Order: sequence, then C-alpha cells, then structure tokens
Amino acid sequence: MTLVITLEDIQAAARRIAPYVHRTPVLTSRNLDQMLGKELFFKAEHLQKTGSFKARGAVNAALQLQNPKGIIAVSSGNHAQGAAYAAQVIGVPALVVMPQDASETKKAATRAYGAQVFDEGVTVENREEIVRQKAAELGYALIHPFDDYAVMAGQGTQALELLEQVEGLEAVLVAVGGGGLISGIATVVKHLRPECEVIGVEPENANDAQQSLRSGHRVRLEQAPQTVADGVRTLMVGERTFAVMQKHVDRILTVPDEVTLEAQRLMMSRLKQVVEPTAGLALGPVLMGYDLPRRVAVIVCGGNWMP
Repeated sequence: MTLVITLEDIQAAARRIAPYVHRTPVLTSRNLDQMLGKELFFKAEHLQKTGSFKARGAVNAALQLQNPKGIIAVSSGNHAQGAAYAAQVIGVPALVVMPQDASETKKAATRAYGAQVFDEGVTVENREEIVRQKAAELGYALIHPFDDYAVMAGQGTQALELLEQVEGLEAVLVAVGGGGLISGIATVVKHLRPECEVIGVEPENANDAQQSLRSGHRVRLEQAPQTVADGVRTLMVGERTFAVMQKHVDRILTVPDEVTLEAQRLMMSRLKQVVEPTAGLALGPVLMGYDLPRRVAVIVCGGNWMP
C-alpha cells in the first residue's frame, strides 16, 4: 500500500473482502423525500456484517497481515465488532480495548464475535496509549480504527457499490469521527464522480474535523465530547485521514444532538430500520435546511443500538 490511498487500492480491497462482507442495499422513502424536499438514497451499512461498515476496513486490513499471532484493536464500539469478526475470518484471537463508558450492547456484541474486551480504567483520552501497551505485551497486530490505509480502503468499497446503485448523485453525507470512512468514500467519489459533493457531518460539540479543515492543521479536542453519536467521539482526526480529507472533502457541517435523535427517529419510523444515533447524524443537515443539492446519499453507518 502506497503512502496515499488510491482508487486502485479500494478496487483491490473490494475484490479481497467480497467473500466476507455484504453488498448492502440502498433504501429510499417517498414519504421522507416529500417531507424533506430531496431525493434521498440511504446506503444501508447497518445491514452489513457486525451491524456497521467497520467490517469492511477491518477485514481488508486483517487479510493483508502476515501470519499474525492475534489482532488487537481500540474502539468505542463498531470497530470492536469489525476487528473481532476480522480475527474470526483469519482464525486468530482478538483483544479489543474499549472505554469503560462504552455501550454495554457493543461490548456484549464484541464478545459474541469471540473477542476479549479490556476496559478496566480505559477512557477515550488514554485508550490509544493502552492499546499500544497491550499490543507490545501480547505481540498482536494492531488494526487502527481509522488511521490505516488498508482500513480506509476497505471503508471506501461501499462507495464503489453506491455509485453503481444510484446514478446522478449530487452529494454524499457522511458522519465523521477519525475520518477513515469519509476518506475512503471521498477517494472513490472524487475519482469516479468529481462533481458530486462529499460532505462530512459532526456533532456541534465534537467538530474537530471541521476546525481542522478550516485551520489547515489537525485540531485536538481537550476532552471526549459528550454526544449521543457515540461512534464519532474521537479527539482528533488521523494524520493519514486528514491528508485525504484536505484533498477530497468539500465541507463539514455540524448538527446538535436533538436533531441527530430526531433524524434517527425519522429513519426508524419511515425506513422501518433499526439505526444507531450516529447514522441519524448523517441525515441531520437535511433536517436543518443546510444548502444541499437535490439528489443526496446518506451513509447509514451502523445499526448497533438498543432503546
């Protein structure tokens, strides 16, 4: 893998992971289109293996490891399950470092995929340090949740599918945490449909990516943001992902938590699908009346949620 992520990397990833992931459908709702004045196309990654897009990147990274002793990952939830599943695919043990306050539903699901969960004394602030310590102790291969070219390439495979499934897209809305998802998607979209806008979405109080793109350097939040969108509680975008975002992402919009929850409710009531709040985050800008084109794709990043 070269020191940039290319369309060819993502196409190779798609071939590599095809036996182990789903080609997810695109959902539509005439009712939502009428209500919101858009043509909306929901890329249903909540129906992916492990309930989120994270399986794509983790499996792509795992399949390229050379006889690893095991896999170790750090995650607040969905990457944990993706890494656990990826370890299952290649037949090695997995340990996932998760914050103590991470979703118990996601911890239980991670264990159900056969991984060991380590959360004692783990916070969003210290988890990177702890995972590197544990990786050195165990000799396991670290699959980073976002700042890894193989992970980014895996996440981009959903955009290859999306552009085949929907013609004439004018914008894609993507929730942003560490930037792995939007980096992969933006690389595909800007190579194959450059006129289509790639728009990141963050919670209002977790807008490190927006601040970073505005200032031209990575901005780190002082502490873990409190937000219902638990999938995007990173303190700072990755070094590798930021370089891709600077090149290919058009803009970043922010959404308050109450709008994220309203978007989640709308998606569940109109699409009849269980989605997590972070998936609602991506629809938020449409509800807020931001200046958006008519034909818009919404990346439904995950469905790991219990009321």
